[in-house]
Amino acid sequence: MTEHHIVLDNIMPVALYGPNNRYLRLLKSLFPKLRIMARNDVIRVLGEEEELTLFCSRIEEIQQYLLLHNTIDEEQLVRIATGKGTSAAETEVIVYNIAGKPIKSRNKNQAEIVKQFSKKDLLFITGPAGTGKTYLSIALAVRALKEKAVRRIILSRPAVEAGEKLGFLPGDMKEKIDPYLQPLYDALLDMLPASRLEEMIEKHTIEIAPLAFMRGRTLNDAVVILDEAQNTTPAQLRMFLTRMGNNTKMIVTGDITQADLPKGQLSGLKHAIPLLKDIEGIAIIGMNNADIVRHKLVTRIVKAYESATANEESKTDEVKKGE
Repeated sequence: MTEHHIVLDNIMPVALYGPNNRYLRLLKSLFPKLRIMARNDVIRVLGEEEELTLFCSRIEEIQQYLLLHNTIDEEQLVRIATGKGTSAAETEVIVYNIAGKPIKSRNKNQAEIVKQFSKKDLLFITGPAGTGKTYLSIALAVRALKEKAVRRIILSRPAVEAGEKLGFLPGDMKEKIDPYLQPLYDALLDMLPASRLEEMIEKHTIEIAPLAFMRGRTLNDAVVILDEAQNTTPAQLRMFLTRMGNNTKMIVTGDITQADLPKGQLSGLKHAIPLLKDIEGIAIIGMNNADIVRHKLVTRIVKAYESATANEESKTDEVKKGE
């Protein structure tokens, strides 16, 4: 009789063992020739070599399923354990949220982002609020991490209200900057259990930091996302782009029409797109109002503001002509 220890990798034991160890008992019933004992993240198995090898293989498949889906039910567990594979494999799914629901592209431009991410090392994604720029980018990064294509995810945003104002806010530096980075945390919490996300942040597998913290670094073996890039200066965006290291993909997102920079300051995103658009290895995807995937009112709100802005610009032009 042979003994083998299986250490669960990157999944919570309760996800595999099930509530009150129900899934563990199910696995024991499916492999009656083996003696299976589990404690924390280690499964100890005793039995004949051939049966042990099969069990280890099935547990690895179940772990891979859990890494992708975050959850599993009894039916799917039985399918994998008995060698019938996963049910209804969806090749268009990017990743699954913590409830096990698929996250995938919802329109043509989102599908193009997914396609270009597999081909190019640098993506610029522009478009109005609600088009899923940030959420989809983070989903692609999470998938790359789960598939072990990269070792870490680095997410960044420019804190345009920072500088002197930041010093007047209460708390330490993390407490001061976290409000600017909260949308990134929100997206991650939809795709990763809170305890798992906290652990990955502690181990620096996932890093969320203001743009200023990127200076002087070389970012290797990672998916690096810069959100709200319309609020960078050309010098800041150049600094960020030149952080790219080996086996790294970068995604830069932003809405050129919503820059919060001081009046007269050129947006780094607006400056970079025409400058870099013809460079091999870079993809630029422009999204529009038709791509908005939030509440239907968001589309109407965006259109109303765009119309008001256009009218104001028209009146300004008329006044200048009159002068």
